[in-house]
Amino acid sequence: MDRPTDEQLDPCQQGSEERVADAYDESESGVTAVQNPEEEPWWQDSGMPWHQKPTRTDYWCMGWIGVVAVFGMAMIPLKGWLLGLSPDVMMGVSGSRIGAAATGAMVSVGKSPHWIAWLVLGSLVSIKLDWVYWWAGKLWGRGMIEVWAGSSERARKRYDRMEKWAGKLGWLGILIAYAPIPLPLMPVVFVLSGASGMKLRSFMILNFIAATAWNLGFIAAGYAVGDPIVNLLQGYGKIVNYVTVALLIAVLVPGFLRVGRKSAR
Repeated sequence: MDRPTDEQLDPCQQGSEERVADAYDESESGVTAVQNPEEEPWWQDSGMPWHQKPTRTDYWCMGWIGVVAVFGMAMIPLKGWLLGLSPDVMMGVSGSRIGAAATGAMVSVGKSPHWIAWLVLGSLVSIKLDWVYWWAGKLWGRGMIEVWAGSSERARKRYDRMEKWAGKLGWLGILIAYAPIPLPLMPVVFVLSGASGMKLRSFMILNFIAATAWNLGFIAAGYAVGDPIVNLLQGYGKIVNYVTVALLIAVLVPGFLRVGRKSAR
């Protein structure tokens, strides 16, 4: 087969002369030309929350989400230690609901006279990093929810259900988000608050009110139970150091194992 000359090529095809030549070379040798599709940029991967090329702001927000995760893991052994040391301090330092209930029990027996101050501090601590999820919603819409759901159909249905609930509740969702249920309602509500256009100031004020109201409820519950919780805390105080070490191992070992598996690849 004769190859067309440059003069025979249409003017709009002259910019593709090399591709035409390659195609004729391959057809002459009996090889079918196959054009590989271009690979998508890494930032378009389904595991990323953004839908466009990320900017420095996107990187900062994702970095803060990592900080939230690491901080949450680091607080696990600290909470275990503080519960045996002083429940009201635990509530103030970590915003823990368990610490709030234990504080209520201590108040019922005449201890923890400054529990109101610890309650307010605990509420502030509880919401200190929630703005990160609001920011993620403002930047990426529901993109972070898609990342959490991943490729699991079961997880996707669960997050879709949470998203529907949050949509129906509106701003009241922030108050309901603290309900002690084994579902990821809180992060979904916070992300959707940012995605819906809620101002950060309004979000943080509502969030503080919600955290305070729920911890106050746990304090009241602990106060109602009273002595049994106090006795339990006294027994826990004797083994708190062992529990803290166990929690520390439970947090660190999985991380070391993951690093080891990656190094072995």
